[in-house]
Amino acid sequence: MDFVNVHTHQAAVEPNVLGIVNQYPQSLDVTVPFFSVGIHPWYIEPARIEADLRIISDTVALEHCLALGECGLDKRTAVPLELQVSVFEQQLALAEKYQKPMIIHCVAAFQELIELKIKNKSTVPMVVHGFSKNEQVAAQLLKNGFYLSFGKYLLQNPELERVFCTIPNDRFFLETDTVAETIQEVYAVAAQYKKIELKELQKIIAYNFNTVFKDGRMD
Repeated sequence: MDFVNVHTHQAAVEPNVLGIVNQYPQSLDVTVPFFSVGIHPWYIEPARIEADLRIISDTVALEHCLALGECGLDKRTAVPLELQVSVFEQQLALAEKYQKPMIIHCVAAFQELIELKIKNKSTVPMVVHGFSKNEQVAAQLLKNGFYLSFGKYLLQNPELERVFCTIPNDRFFLETDTVAETIQEVYAVAAQYKKIELKELQKIIAYNFNTVFKDGRMD
């Protein structure tokens, strides 16, 4: 496979793309070739938390479930932050138990995210998806061991080029999330910004994928 799409909501199979399809516990389809599963902070239902966590626990150990998520914190949703933190910490525990990386959704709560990682002594890799913030936020996340994934905002916001170019090559991923553009288009923009050839970028992402997901498919 030539391309890694670390976070997508599209289950379409492309022969040269390894796409990690985001799934939710209540609509899980384990026949998807590669996926992640988690409780998104927008969709926390108190009456369903226990059942959702049980589904995640039963699923995340599967070989083709590559990560737990997306999950995280979002201060701009109506779900109380205290409840979001509780659900996130329970998912942190599952990720540690099964030693699976995490795909992180974070909006206006980066300091809290960092503090929870430290508090819970989390050792699994965490990929903050859809990164769109400034160099200071990026530096703080990198300092605390996070990986950053770029996609929609890299295509839509030219000012993000400066931030993206400061990210070390061994600490980033690319994604499409929900946009109509292809992962190939995201790679093209990323290669342009990094001023490298597409093949070199493919090698970088393949190395990062094999490192984080402990997977040899991109060798």
